[in-house]
Amino acid sequence: MTMGKFLVRRILQGVFVIWGVITIMFGLRAVSPGDPATLMLGEGATQELIEHVREQEGLNEPIYVQYFDYLQGMVIGDFGYSWRSNRQVEAMVIERVPATLELAIAATIVAIVIAIPLGVISATRRNEPSDYGATLFSLLGISTPNFWLGLMLILLLGVWAGLFPTGRRPVGFAEAVTTLVQHGSVYDLGIWLKYITLPAITLGTYFTALITRLTRSGMVDELGKPYVTASKAKGLPSVLVRYKHVLRNTMIPIITVLGLQMGTLMGGAVITETVFNWPGLGLRLIDALDARDWPLMQGIVVFIAIAFVSINIVVDALYSYLNPQVREE
Repeated sequence: MTMGKFLVRRILQGVFVIWGVITIMFGLRAVSPGDPATLMLGEGATQELIEHVREQEGLNEPIYVQYFDYLQGMVIGDFGYSWRSNRQVEAMVIERVPATLELAIAATIVAIVIAIPLGVISATRRNEPSDYGATLFSLLGISTPNFWLGLMLILLLGVWAGLFPTGRRPVGFAEAVTTLVQHGSVYDLGIWLKYITLPAITLGTYFTALITRLTRSGMVDELGKPYVTASKAKGLPSVLVRYKHVLRNTMIPIITVLGLQMGTLMGGAVITETVFNWPGLGLRLIDALDARDWPLMQGIVVFIAIAFVSINIVVDALYSYLNPQVREE
């Protein structure tokens, strides 16, 4: 299969997935209890005003007409207006994207910095205490719920030790960098680092454990191949063989997982953002759920689905370029 056909197939699959998400979200809104017009206006609205809003919003139309109108709006990027704030949903979504991206990227950096060295140590020192420790860490990291870990970090490192702040961040990464460039001050950047440390560790723990196990299994598999024995027989230093050849060959599936997990981290940040009051998409989604603001909920979920699918397509394209055999699978 050529690269063009491979990309077309992946894009069509992605469009189908996004359409499925849009349809499911619309169906959930259609079967949810309560009158949308009453939710928009509040309990004190008159019946005449409720009927006017129902007519204006097309809520009196048949369900299939409402669905196609909603689908048409999604195609042109019109996600509608929030029932509570009466603001455009796309604007409310976009303004929270930077905070979620900051958290997802920070969690990825935490995972890379910890997991790859730990996986290498575990693979090169099999059946030793360091290997058992890395395996135990991986099991704990995969098994520990994010919300519990976040609460424990807040309690131990935030409240008891007082090492990290526990409230909402006062400054974002973009503002901190702007202050650094314009005024040469690293104060805001230091504040941002303090506030993002605990959420990044919380969100990245599962990811760290996953990459540790993947690195270890890949390194163990590569270390048993003939080229490693041949390299050592030629007198090449073990460190050179281990890091220049073995680790490099192990990195291809790791890079693939890193790319795929970026989408997962964006969607999985809901709990972490809620625990730490982090002003991202996840916290806004929880607020929309509490307010039963369906247009905002739908916009956030669809945006996350689009981001996840887009990242997957890019990663698949890169991986198929590096390994053309993937196109035939």
